[in-house]
Amino acid sequence: MFFSSFLTPSSLTSLVILILCIVGVNFVSTTSVKIGQGYKLISIEKSPDGGLIGHLQVKEKNNIYGPDIPHLQLYVKHETEDHLRIHITDVEEQRWEVPYNLLQRNTPPSLKQNVGRSRKNLFLVAESEYSGSELIFNYKNDPFSFSVKRKSNGQTIFNSSSDDSDPYSNLVFKDQYLEISTKLPKDSSLYGLGENTQPRGIKLYPNDPYTLYTTDQPAINLNMDLYGSHPMYMDLRNVNGVGNAHAVLLLNSNGMDVLYRGDSLTYKVIGGVLDFYFFSGPTPLDVVDQYTSFIGRPAPMPYWSFGFHQCRWGYHNLSVVEDVVENYNKAKIPLDVIWNDDDHMDGKKDFTLNPVNYPRPNLLAFLEKIQTRGMKYIVIVDPGIGVNSTYGVYQRGIDNDVFIKYEGKPYLAQVWPGAVNFPDFLNPKTVEWWGDEIRRFHELVPVDGLWIDMNEVSNFCSGLCTIPEGRICPNGTGPGWICCLDCENITSTRWDDPPYKINASGIQAPVGYKTIATSAVHYNGVREYDAHSIYGFSQSIATHKALQGLKGKRPFILSRSTFVGSGHYAAHWTGDNQGTWNDLRYSISTVLNFGLFGVPMVGADICGFYPAPTEELCNRWIEVGAFYPFSRDHANYYSPRQELYQWESVANSARNALGMRYKLLPYFYTLNYKAHTTGAPIARPLFFSFPNIPELYDVSTQFLVGSSVMVSPVLDQGKTDVKALFPSGTWYNLFDMSQAVVKKELQYLTLDAPLNVVNVHLYQNAIIPMQHGGLISKEARVTPFTLIVTFPSGTSDIKAKGNLFLDDDELPEMKLGNGQSTYIDFHATAGNATVKLWSEVQEGKFALDKGWFIEKVIVLGTNGTDGAFQINVDGQPIDDTSKVKYSTTEHKYIHNVEDEVDKRHGMMIDIHGLELPLGKNFVMSWKM
Repeated sequence: MFFSSFLTPSSLTSLVILILCIVGVNFVSTTSVKIGQGYKLISIEKSPDGGLIGHLQVKEKNNIYGPDIPHLQLYVKHETEDHLRIHITDVEEQRWEVPYNLLQRNTPPSLKQNVGRSRKNLFLVAESEYSGSELIFNYKNDPFSFSVKRKSNGQTIFNSSSDDSDPYSNLVFKDQYLEISTKLPKDSSLYGLGENTQPRGIKLYPNDPYTLYTTDQPAINLNMDLYGSHPMYMDLRNVNGVGNAHAVLLLNSNGMDVLYRGDSLTYKVIGGVLDFYFFSGPTPLDVVDQYTSFIGRPAPMPYWSFGFHQCRWGYHNLSVVEDVVENYNKAKIPLDVIWNDDDHMDGKKDFTLNPVNYPRPNLLAFLEKIQTRGMKYIVIVDPGIGVNSTYGVYQRGIDNDVFIKYEGKPYLAQVWPGAVNFPDFLNPKTVEWWGDEIRRFHELVPVDGLWIDMNEVSNFCSGLCTIPEGRICPNGTGPGWICCLDCENITSTRWDDPPYKINASGIQAPVGYKTIATSAVHYNGVREYDAHSIYGFSQSIATHKALQGLKGKRPFILSRSTFVGSGHYAAHWTGDNQGTWNDLRYSISTVLNFGLFGVPMVGADICGFYPAPTEELCNRWIEVGAFYPFSRDHANYYSPRQELYQWESVANSARNALGMRYKLLPYFYTLNYKAHTTGAPIARPLFFSFPNIPELYDVSTQFLVGSSVMVSPVLDQGKTDVKALFPSGTWYNLFDMSQAVVKKELQYLTLDAPLNVVNVHLYQNAIIPMQHGGLISKEARVTPFTLIVTFPSGTSDIKAKGNLFLDDDELPEMKLGNGQSTYIDFHATAGNATVKLWSEVQEGKFALDKGWFIEKVIVLGTNGTDGAFQINVDGQPIDDTSKVKYSTTEHKYIHNVEDEVDKRHGMMIDIHGLELPLGKNFVMSWKM
């Protein structure tokens, strides 16, 4: 009787879960039993900065996953018109947060500082709201929950309340376990929560695992935590035919599981704070604009980085690299950048040269040759610094005390050089030392960028290790990734063996598995447990600072591990994929996801990293990879050679697809500028341009480059056609602009796609700048320009627009106002039997100094011309237009339904012989 009188239903629940925990059962996967009764809001008041600050008290304590933190601070602030912040932390003790100097943001006020003062503004009601321009924060006090609503239509975009029928708890906040949930309408389409390889496409699917914890797991692993951690999702909902998007970011670097059930989403986090940011949209482009405005705009990329890149792990000596460059040139396949994996290093040690295979005088002569042409050279750098008393990089690191510690000594791990220590990029001294090592290496080898790899961080061993006595480690035989140190597991601390087990590596692996022990210590006592997932991010920041400081040029950095804000400093590739048809398909979703994450410069290893691709697969992969934002072929040491010239059929596909990419370089580079200034992804899902069409919400086999170029690739073996989905409107074949598709409504069409053909279409109402192309971007960039004007068919509202950004791409900043850039808006209309095309130039001097001009205009979807052209440049009419010639071609309509085409607009007009300077405003018109 005594026992039962004190055993309430909630305490019985706690007892059940406690028993499960004692016997080693992780309740997340086995039961929906709830933890505790949540918190009660006991006071709330206006904060000095105009937000709200509240005090939460736990309703009933339990010890599941550790004791509850009894008192929490709630801070709510509309930080801008379109984003709301909700921050929850411990009142008494400062908790780990993503460092404010790495990701700059406002610091919440402290409730503890306000305790005891007169609270004239204190208020507490059963339910209340705090309204901003676009979002409304509502709360309930017992048990505490909150909701966020969209003001324009009343939609609830987040609701943390838990009803009796819900399978999740109210707010749980313990030292090593935080839980909070939101209800969701079943018609929500969710995207994000990466990095993982999603076999079903870009859209998140209920009950798939979403674990966020940076891990050196190859991208071939499906639905698993991979190299990056991005606890952000975008939610797209269609109500009455209108799509509204918003995004939710939980800014937390600790490991977490996110359980998406379809009608709810639950975060289970093993530390830190709850720091939520809500971005109101309402369009997908608005969401990414608002998100990147907060986390940092994507880094500007140099022009050459949009050229094609070739890499391989296994270019054993310099002569092989020289042959690769020469063979690309012989095959007439464009190539801008040649890369080295660790083959150039002496004993796989960072910032060194192998004196036998890569002798410095020979390498410098090679670089002088290719860099004079305009080509670039990039090498890999891993964070693990080889433990070697004769190695200057290591010795200087020891002297400057730059390494992560375990019990006061540099933590010992193993990567490619053997035993290594890891630099602590949270330490300002490390950032200085790293910059100095990059400077020293640049004096040794004038590289054009750096590739930072293995920075999750990767470790071939686990636990606490020592260098073995009496044997060589590694011994030079067998795979280099086998641990050869003497190691023992560390499971005695709650940091190495936390009470809640995230689904790390898909198997609830220990959080220190094949990485730094999570009880290791960074600068100022920060534990690896908390800082693990920001390692690659902090390295990117340090590397960016170092490269920019070398010569004041725009850096190019490629990083494998990423976190919220990494795109502000680095590009990304999707890691170790396989040469399979499935991996080709998966690559599209991952590339599109990183556009959402604010990392628009992204691509996958073309033809696959390993094993050997088939010839047919490599054909199809370059047809996709030519339109990735970052386009690189990369292969494994143990795979056969797969440079694009190795097969003649692949060379043909490469000349075709990359040839078009190089013509489109002005378009790609302008998208780079838009990404840098607005966050807009370069590669985008179709729904970005058509957010009101729900049928497009899970399309992952086609994608857009910018808003107007649609790629519909073959992704299946043996196929010579492709089933492509066309939104309503007029689409023109980029490779044969006389071909058009016109649809009044969304429809699938089957398109011919022989082995060397990729289907790419231009959408109506666009003006696309192009150039002649070439084998290297430096050469392509000085050729005359062509404008492609795409008018819609069958409408009286005939107009088009586009833009072009040009600058000195060596400058660290990408902006107008520095005297080294030009921006142009293009407009075109057709009506009253007249076509008019004109430009609006900002800061034309740079383009004029370069002598760039438009030589050709191709207008699609008109009814021809009488040939009488009127041209005006900077307000002055051009009287002599005798050099201006034109030709017309009737459009061929593919899969056309007769009544969908307005035959009056069935002509392609090619107007050439122009010499319109890009740096001056022009107006050009002619009669139809």
